[in-house]
Amino acid sequence: MRSASGPGGARLRPSALFASPVWAADDHAAAYGGFLETARRIAAGGDALRTGRMPRPSLLRVCRAAAEAGRLGPAAARAFFETRFRPLDVLPPNGEAFLTGYYEPEIPASPVRTDAFPSPALRPPDDLDRIAPQPERSAILDGALAGRGLELVWLDPIELFFAQIQGSARIRFPDGRRMRLAYAGRNGRPYRAIGRIVVDEGHVPREEMTMQRLKAWLRADAAEADRVMRMNPSYVFFRLVPDDPSRGPVGAAGVPLSPMRSIAVDRTLWSYGTPFFLSADLPEPEGGSSRFDALTVAQDTGTAITGPARIDLFYGSGPEAGERAGLVRHSGSLTVLLPRSGT
Repeated sequence: MRSASGPGGARLRPSALFASPVWAADDHAAAYGGFLETARRIAAGGDALRTGRMPRPSLLRVCRAAAEAGRLGPAAARAFFETRFRPLDVLPPNGEAFLTGYYEPEIPASPVRTDAFPSPALRPPDDLDRIAPQPERSAILDGALAGRGLELVWLDPIELFFAQIQGSARIRFPDGRRMRLAYAGRNGRPYRAIGRIVVDEGHVPREEMTMQRLKAWLRADAAEADRVMRMNPSYVFFRLVPDDPSRGPVGAAGVPLSPMRSIAVDRTLWSYGTPFFLSADLPEPEGGSSRFDALTVAQDTGTAITGPARIDLFYGSGPEAGERAGLVRHSGSLTVLLPRSGT
């Protein structure tokens, strides 16, 4: 089959996905539910149009059709995707798709600074969109933005760092109240993975590096943790929102994320709302792996997510989701669903 040029140097090759057993076995209604959330926002001209790559007119038409159709059952949802989209295998220049996992942490917090919670989660400065870039992480930690009333809540510094990597967090106060930290912007500085730094410096063997192992290493030495975390110039700002346990955190596309159905993509290459069929062998905490074949939807992004086949799969909220997500650094295959002509 002939392939065509795609975004980011990838090749797009016509796929037989719709005739495959893995497509037939998927829960199309579940995938459509996540797609509908983003489609409604795009159709209404919401946040998804103002962040990331602008949806092509053909995707906008499909989103409007979904918004008009509303909820669909399994058979109708499958027919919607097969009728309005064409599947294309994404063939990146460097081989297979690369997959990681992310999640929403659940962490304690304080409304005021204490010895246990010395680090503030900050809302964006008023000039975030007018002055780029903002100070680097190290300068912010040293007080570059102090005195501007940006402090939302106070956290443990390592938990704050990982909440910034994940892009959101569910927090609980000493009195039992719960809120959410939702992504509200970043300082415009490049992201540097500190796990790679720890490996390159010889502190943890590469084959043993997981999110849990990295956290344990940081916990073992506060001074070393501070030194290494400062080596990542990127800094994420938050907004404080009510906690609805029945809904996932809000992603960059402005809609709640769905476990194992929402993905983060390179927003400069792909439009939010684009469906992707993802296939990979994913590791399990108890050892071994399980096969994952499912239709997902681009609803988020991240500073480390760059390239046409770089995918971050949302695992859900809480420690169990974090344990599973932290194990994932695996290759896989990726098929994008692009709107058919005239849809």
